Amino acid sequence: MEERQQLTKAGYKKLQDELRDLIENVRDEVKKQLAEARAQGDLSENADYDAARNRQAEVEGRIKEIEDILSNAVIIDEDKKKGNRVALGNQVTIKFVETGKQEQYLIVGTVESDPFAHKISNACPLGEALVGASVGDIVEVKSKIPYKVEIVKIGA
Repeated sequence: MEERQQLTKAGYKKLQDELRDLIENVRDEVKKQLAEARAQGDLSENADYDAARNRQAEVEGRIKEIEDILSNAVIIDEDKKKGNRVALGNQVTIKFVETGKQEQYLIVGTVESDPFAHKISNACPLGEALVGASVGDIVEVKSKIPYKVEIVKIGA
């Protein structure tokens, strides 16, 4: 049995949109590229054909991956996240104890994780440390070099 993927409503919609684009647009583009490459003749030494076949495999693989994620998705209940403890779907402002620097992160499931966009997974060391904590709590992040953060604010 596959693991249930936890997604925010926005993350679920983003995956649905990507899937729709891959099926309705990208798949057709790749078919055209394959047809054009086939028209060039000998396929045994046709780099365009090989590239189109590789692209087709990538697209079909991504379609299958998204379909699997969506079929096993659990959408985070937006109402449940409005408590006084950090949970999936919460925006959290933290302060690094050592430096005093503050950062804001959105706690998401692993599929939506994008550290560069300040979306961290509940399964990463920082996310694991934050989930279940309350404003004012100081938690230790168990990483290669452990560090402590204080929860400053939960919510937007």
